[in-house]
Parts: sequence; structure tokens; C-alpha cells
Amino acid sequence: MSPSQAPAPEASPAIRNAPFWAGWSTRTRLILTVLAIDGLAALFSCGLIVLNARHAVQVEMEASLATVEPLVADTIRSLRSPSPDSVLHALDLRFQSLRHVRVTVLDAAGERVVFSPADRERDVHDVPEWFVWLIAPTPRQHDLPIQVRGERIGTAAITTEPLDEIEEVWGYALSLALASLVLNLAVLAALIVALGRILRPLDQLAAGLTRLERHDYTAHIDPPASRELAVIAGRFNRVAGALAEARAANGRLNRQLLTAQDDERRRTALELHDEFGPCLFALEANAASVARLAAGEGAVDRGRLSQRAADIGSIVSQVQTLNRDLLNRLRPHALGEVPLADCLNLLLRDFARRHPGTAFEGQFEGLARSYGDIVDLTVFRCIQESTTNAVRHGAAARVRAEAGEVAEAEGGRALQIRIRDDGSGIAPGHRIGLGLSGMRERVEALGGRFALDNGAPGTVVRIAIPIDPEHDGEAEAPLVPQEK
Repeated sequence: MSPSQAPAPEASPAIRNAPFWAGWSTRTRLILTVLAIDGLAALFSCGLIVLNARHAVQVEMEASLATVEPLVADTIRSLRSPSPDSVLHALDLRFQSLRHVRVTVLDAAGERVVFSPADRERDVHDVPEWFVWLIAPTPRQHDLPIQVRGERIGTAAITTEPLDEIEEVWGYALSLALASLVLNLAVLAALIVALGRILRPLDQLAAGLTRLERHDYTAHIDPPASRELAVIAGRFNRVAGALAEARAANGRLNRQLLTAQDDERRRTALELHDEFGPCLFALEANAASVARLAAGEGAVDRGRLSQRAADIGSIVSQVQTLNRDLLNRLRPHALGEVPLADCLNLLLRDFARRHPGTAFEGQFEGLARSYGDIVDLTVFRCIQESTTNAVRHGAAARVRAEAGEVAEAEGGRALQIRIRDDGSGIAPGHRIGLGLSGMRERVEALGGRFALDNGAPGTVVRIAIPIDPEHDGEAEAPLVPQEK
């Protein structure tokens, strides 16, 4: 199948099930919501107007009918004309201008009496039929006989005519609708302008997020007048600042890592040159001396051979010690092979061997055999670096390291490490070096906490590392009370 014939990728379920208004802007949604509410309010108002108008027209028709009936009856009784036609004509002319009712004069045969050349047309009303249908009540008609000298000469048919009242209601409804339309258009225009100004900071926020997405952490949003949007803008600026600080910290850490690697290589090269070089040269010299003694004429001087062998053994022992120290600095070989507490005790014993003028104490009861390679190495390096700083920079005479498990307030467990010395403490304006920053980064990478304080005297390093339930050791360790 060619690429042009390949089927189009099927839309994801989230896109297929999204409502049709999902792509609309917030301003459009708010405006349509207001229009929908306005439409519902208009329907409700129209319903109230119709109900009230129906009741008002009904009451008006009944009142008009009750008023016109006695008037027509009194008019019929008051007429005294010798001619029946003149009586009917007078009645027809007198009741032409009545409102809300129509009086139709009929002769004795039931025909309508019209004395004009053309039949008078019914009044024309500009009211839609549907509006009349909604409001108009059922017409009512009363017939009154017309008698002259005791003889019935016709009938006055009185019929309710609600169109007059309906026309008044229609005019009122049109005026109200026009006023409401003008008012709603004005409100809608004001709403569009206001929403445009209110939601403009969201466009700035979207632009700022785009800059963050492109790793431009200098993005800044001016706080708008709206309190809620000002809070969002302030938090966006703080997030951008935190990201910028994190980026700068990562840059510093990367530079420190490169520097630390170079320093470690330089230190290793110096040790290989200053320590291993002379030992290898001495081994070579002793081997050459042994070869000369073996190749000489006469009896072999066994005493000199024995001395050279002893020298070679001493040099090999020194090389082994240097090799072990170098390997242990690069990677503690005992980690993962022996319990963590034994590794830490071996570390302090090695410090005591290399620094006989300083007393080193360790308390590591309650530790599990292992907490995973990363956690074990972090604990080892932190104690190693803190002890090195106490001896090298603090000139401490006593160093004590403690490590144990504590219960966390959230319900989990954590490793708590504390290294205290009686040295000179933290000097004012102390600058954090590679060792301290490396410890902090190691601990925080594991979700832990790192703190460096003056111990009065000396320095106290406090570290807490949460324990992963999947790497909580081979055996359950008793909890020790958390330090206050």
C-alpha cells in the first residue's frame, strides 16, 4: 500500500469522546454561558408575561362585559322613536366606539343592521396570531332584545373583544423586548471587552509556559490586577525562578563533577607516581641485585639474598596496602559483600590507623545488612567525607559517627546518620566545597535531607534518607528513637 493510500491514524479515545466545545476558548465559553442563562431568563420572563396577560385580559373582558350590558339595556329603554329603523340605526351608531366589547345590532330577521353604503370593516390589529392564541380567552356573547312599544324589533349581541387589550399587551411586550435586547447587547459588548482584558494574563501565562518549555527560565509575568490571576502569576514567577536556580545548580554540579573527576585523576596519578613508582623502582633494583648475586662466580652470599628477598616482600606489602587504599577510595570493595555496619566500622578503623592522634567512634547497631547499593554507597561516602573534613579542616581530636533507623511522621522509615566532631567548627563565610555539595546532591537525589550545623564545639552533620520498602535489608532492624 502506498503512503497516499495508507489509512489515516485513528483518533485517540480521549479525542473522540471530547465534547464539541472542547476546542473553544475560555472567553467564548463564558459568553455562550451568559447567553444561555440570558435565554433561559428571557423564556421564564415570557412565560410570566403570558400568564399575567391571560389573567389580566380575562379580568378586563369580564369587567367590560359587566359594564356594557347595563349600558346597552338602559340605552334601549331610553330610546323613544316611532320608527323601528331609526331605533336600530341609533343603537348601531351609539355603540361603535366601545373597547373590549363589540355590540352588533341585528334586526328581527337576525340580519346585521348596517346603514352605511359599505359595510364597516372590523378594526385592524397588528398582533401576531400566535400571540393572540397564547393570550386570548374564550369569547363570551350576551344577547339583549330590542323592543319598541312592546314589540321586539331586533337584538343587541354583546361579544367580548380581547384584541384591544391584547394589542396593548403586545405593545408593552415589544417595548420590553426592545429594551431588553438593547440592554443585553450592551452587556454582551461590555462582557466581551471585559473578558478580553481579564483573560489577557492567561495569554501571557501561555506564552511564559511556552518559554519554559523551550528551556528559557528567564520568563517573567507581571502580576495583573485580578487577585486570583496575580496569585497564579506570582507562583509562575517563583516556579520559573526555581527552575532557573535548579538549572544553575545543575550547571555548577556538572562543573564540580568534571573538576572532581579531574582532581581524582590527578590524585590517582600522583599516588601512582609518588607511591607506586618508587616501589616499582625498588622492586626492579632488588630484582637486578638478586640476578647479579645469582650470576656471580663462587659461592652465593645467602645472607644478601635473604636480605633482598625481605626487601622485596616489604615492598610488595607496601604496594598491596597502597593498592587496597586506592581501590577502596575509588569503590569500597566490601560494600555488598559484608554487612553495612561492618563496612562502616572498617572505615573508621582505617581512619584510626592513618590518623593515630584522633579518636574515632562508631555506633551502627540496628542497621540492616544492606539497603541497596546506592543507599549503602551514599551512607559510606557521607561518613567518609564528613570524617575527612573533621580531621583535615577542623583538626578534630574526637569524631563520632552514628547511623540507625528511625520512624518517620508520615508512617515510613528512614536512615538517620549523624557525624559529630570537636574541631574548630564552621568558620564565618564558609564556602561549600565539592565534598559537601556532593554529599548534599547524593542525599537529595534519594529524597533525603542534609544539614550542616555548628556543634559548639565542632561540627554536626545530620542526614536522613528514606528507606525504600523494596530494599529495607535482609532482616527487620529495631527502630531507634528519633533525635530531637
